Amino acid sequence: MNILLSIIIPCYKAENVLERCVESILRQTFKDFELILVEDGSIDGTGRIAEKIAKQDNRLLVIHQQNAGAMKARLRTWVLSTS
Repeated sequence: MNILLSIIIPCYKAENVLERCVESILRQTFKDFELILVEDGSIDGTGRIAEKIAKQDNRLLVIHQQNAGAMKARLRTWVLSTS
């Protein structure tokens, strides 16, 4: 697969919406992307849900970090993205 786009989603206390968010992205007709979920130190089940979702599609990557905010999550992941 040729990755043309990296989608970065910071996730904090998102257990109620994360699956729906990711499913929406995966249903798109454009498929040449990677989806990076940055679990930003959530105290709910966000990290567990992110890991479960990532096992279902090899375009997904989950990164766990201590709570640092959405901007730091994006910056950290920008370095790791392949597109």
